[in-house]
Amino acid sequence: MHDTDDAFRAMTNGEWYFDSAVTIQKRDAARLALQKAGQILDNDARMATIQKLLGHTGSDFFIETGFEFSFGENITIGDHFYANRNVVICDEAPVTIGDYCKFGPGVSLLTPYHPIDPLERATKKEISSPITIGNHVWLGANVTILPGITLGNNVVVGAGSVVTKSYPDNVILVGNQHGYYVKFPLNNQKGLTNVSPFLGFNCIIFNNRL
Repeated sequence: MHDTDDAFRAMTNGEWYFDSAVTIQKRDAARLALQKAGQILDNDARMATIQKLLGHTGSDFFIETGFEFSFGENITIGDHFYANRNVVICDEAPVTIGDYCKFGPGVSLLTPYHPIDPLERATKKEISSPITIGNHVWLGANVTILPGITLGNNVVVGAGSVVTKSYPDNVILVGNQHGYYVKFPLNNQKGLTNVSPFLGFNCIIFNNRL
C-alpha cells in the first residue's frame, strides 16, 4: 500500500506530524499482512511473502519468527541478511541495512520519538529520524538502535547495548555508557579476542569474547 498524504510525507521526511487516517490504515494493513506471513510454515514461502512487504531486499535473505515492523515499505536491506527471533524495526523513517549483516534475537531499530514536554507529548505529536546500518554489521541479542543513528561498516555491537549516537567503520560497541568504544584494525585476522574494548555499564564478558 503506497498511498501517501501530508502526514506520511512529514513522517518519512523527519518532520513533526500527527497520525492521519492514511498512516493509521497503512500501519494496520502492514501489521495484518505480517501476521499472515508469520503463519506460513514453509520458510521459502514465508520469506518471499515478507520480502514483498519491504521496500527492498537483496539475495540470501532470512528472518526468524516474531519479526515486527511499522510499515515495511521504508525498510531497505542488502544481500546476505540474517535476523534472529523477535526483531523489531519501527520504520516511520527510512531504515537502510547494508550487505552481510546479522541481527541477534530481540534487536530493535527505532526511528520514531516523542516530545520531552509531557503536555506536548500528550497531543500524540511525533517525529522520526532515519537509521543507517553499514555492511558487515553484527548486532548482538537485545541491542537497541535509537533514532537518527548511522553505523559504519564492520561494526559489532555487544548484546544488550543501547546505541545513542553514530559511529564510524571498524568499531566494537559494548554496554550502555555513551562514548565508550574501540576501533580495531581490519588486518587483525585473529579475531576480536585480541582487542581490549572500553566497556560501558551492564556488560557481560564470557572468556574475553563479546
